[in-house]
Amino acid sequence: MSVDHYENFPVASVLMPKRLRQPVSAIYHFARGADDIADEGDASDEARLAGLAAYRAELDRIAAQQPPLTALFQNLAPEIQQYQLPMQPFYDLLDAFAQDVVQKRYADYPQLLDYCRRSANPVGTLLLHLYGEATPVNLAYSDAICSSLQLINFWQDVSKDIAIGRIYLPLDDLARFGVTEDDIRQQNCNENWRKLLQFQVDRARELMLYGKPLGTILTGRIGLEMRMIIAGGLRILDKIEAVDYDVFRRRPELRPLDWLIMLAKSSPF
Repeated sequence: MSVDHYENFPVASVLMPKRLRQPVSAIYHFARGADDIADEGDASDEARLAGLAAYRAELDRIAAQQPPLTALFQNLAPEIQQYQLPMQPFYDLLDAFAQDVVQKRYADYPQLLDYCRRSANPVGTLLLHLYGEATPVNLAYSDAICSSLQLINFWQDVSKDIAIGRIYLPLDDLARFGVTEDDIRQQNCNENWRKLLQFQVDRARELMLYGKPLGTILTGRIGLEMRMIIAGGLRILDKIEAVDYDVFRRRPELRPLDWLIMLAKSSPF
């Protein structure tokens, strides 16, 4: 299992209350579809941006209480209306996907976190609104969890990202630890690289642990779902450490035994 943020959507989870499966599915298909426009296939940057602009136009129709033109948004609109979902998280996601098309490097950690604020955090915000749990404290915890999941995915997929011309590791950290872009392309897992990735793993773990209380604040099956997601992210970080940070050759993934360990760690007691 990847901890890619959209793979963490509890669309098919038996833990998801039946009444929420339709709105969660509608949000998922919006996010997944927009992400695919930005990333999949061999379309030009101009075509990708045009596709995302078409998504934005559909959101504008919903915001103006006009009927959407496409099936995806025709499914999404009634969920937004019924659950009074805020529109900004949807726009933020589109901003992040458009940024992926045009921006391939991040100068520093604050800049990367700003990307996470729009690429990942909106998902948690929308889910909390669906759950009726969107308090300021819960939203802060959710933001930390979502940003951590996004960072963890970056550290899993360094090789995949460099292959399409992207580096999410902050450039100032590369310089600080003496790692070059050529080192990443050549999959050079030397001591400098290990220290760099250890630093990033520690950052992601700190964020996840900050948000961890949300797993006990949320109750019932939703709370268990959240605790499993948190445990999964932390487990991937443990696995990155276990392969001595050589994510180039041994990409960490969750296997059946890991799920049992995660379930044991997800107990509220």
